[in-house]
Amino acid sequence: MDAVNASSHRAFIALGSNVGDRIEMIESALLEMERANIKVKRTSSLFETEPMYVLDQDPFINGVCEVETSLAPIELLNTLQSIEIELGRKKLIEKGPRSIDLDILLYDQEVFSHERLNIPHNLMLERDFVLRPLCQLIPHERSPLPGQNLTYLSHLKSLPPPVPTPVATTHISSSFKSLHSTDPQRPTHIMAILNLTPDSFSDGGVHSPTDLSNLTATVRKFIESGATIIDIGGESTRPGSAPVGEAEELARVIPAIKHIRTSIPEAANIAISIDTYRARVAEEACAAGADIINDVSAGSLDPDMLSTMARTGKSVILMHMRGTPSTMTKLTDYPNGVIADVGSELLERISAAEAAGIRRWRIILDPGLGFAKNQSHDLTILRDLQKLRTGVEGLDNFPWLMGPSRKRFIGRLTGVDKASDRGWGTAATVTASVAGGADIVRVHDVKEMWQASRVADAIYRVEES
Repeated sequence: MDAVNASSHRAFIALGSNVGDRIEMIESALLEMERANIKVKRTSSLFETEPMYVLDQDPFINGVCEVETSLAPIELLNTLQSIEIELGRKKLIEKGPRSIDLDILLYDQEVFSHERLNIPHNLMLERDFVLRPLCQLIPHERSPLPGQNLTYLSHLKSLPPPVPTPVATTHISSSFKSLHSTDPQRPTHIMAILNLTPDSFSDGGVHSPTDLSNLTATVRKFIESGATIIDIGGESTRPGSAPVGEAEELARVIPAIKHIRTSIPEAANIAISIDTYRARVAEEACAAGADIINDVSAGSLDPDMLSTMARTGKSVILMHMRGTPSTMTKLTDYPNGVIADVGSELLERISAAEAAGIRRWRIILDPGLGFAKNQSHDLTILRDLQKLRTGVEGLDNFPWLMGPSRKRFIGRLTGVDKASDRGWGTAATVTASVAGGADIVRVHDVKEMWQASRVADAIYRVEES
């Protein structure tokens, strides 16, 4: 072990804010920690929680991060308090409103006592808003305090359920409402597909990247029909498709994104997603105004993609796929079942994303219907999405996107060969997606699928008893 590693310590820091742009404040704190050589290894999801003790204040955003540091406990405390001051924290009322709160929960497996600091943090085992995010990171570890033999997850389960239940929050942009994947009454978001390609399986050649008047009309129609996200793609990823060059993809998508952001006022509160597996396209699209990077390969096809995602700070969609669009149809063996294997492979991509610096609260997952899946696999995912969302340890609290629109299995089941005529079958898959807990459905027929999702929301998105 070298000298650097020998002095390295693992610590867990609680994150909290209830003043101003709460998520932006927490993300700024993490950046300052990195600048102070406190390496952020992983983060929990962020949860919106009701205040404790002083109840007359706004809800908090709470989370936990795992860090690696060479600082001793008091040095770490001093650094965190300096960051709080730099970010404008003013402690006016004990346990009152604060722009940023950074508390040391754990430091290795040490028990540390000082007039300024106690580790483990006092009362942490009694606080849902601490244990809930901590249990995403180390659910099966135990407190170093003498006599504490229960795991952190067991401690969490022993607490009385908080009312209301904290809601997992995924930030998209300041002009777009956050996703709340654990809110049983959340609405399903409609992601409209805008393919600027000549060869997409369903709508190739329909939308030209150079016809800006048609682009304007299309985007306005999407928004009027209920879309809240527009997914822009410049390369087809249908089975067997051949890739285009990076320059061609850029030429297709960048002018469109800039046009939407600068010339269509109705799109001000609409999120733009860039559908690409190329890092440079993702980075330039974000610079042009995209809010989400939607990568069908979850960062596996371009070695620079995950680091680029982290650097942009944007929200990302990690989709399950094997191989490439030209090889994926041969990679459909799931020896443990499609739910278990897709779940474990998504967990691997989440770990890779976290290692690159992508925050857990910026990640949206997609099981990849039709990508390295056969008809039986697609139907199983639609039938058992809830098992994937909540039954695979480590996949809970993420928002999920489902992309069933006009897929080939719908054509096989219905005998409808023409993709654009598969709307009725798609509506059934949208309803199944909502029933399974999807937060976003990616569709071609926006008006019709908005209606299907609204009715499905009314049926399935009700307060749990």
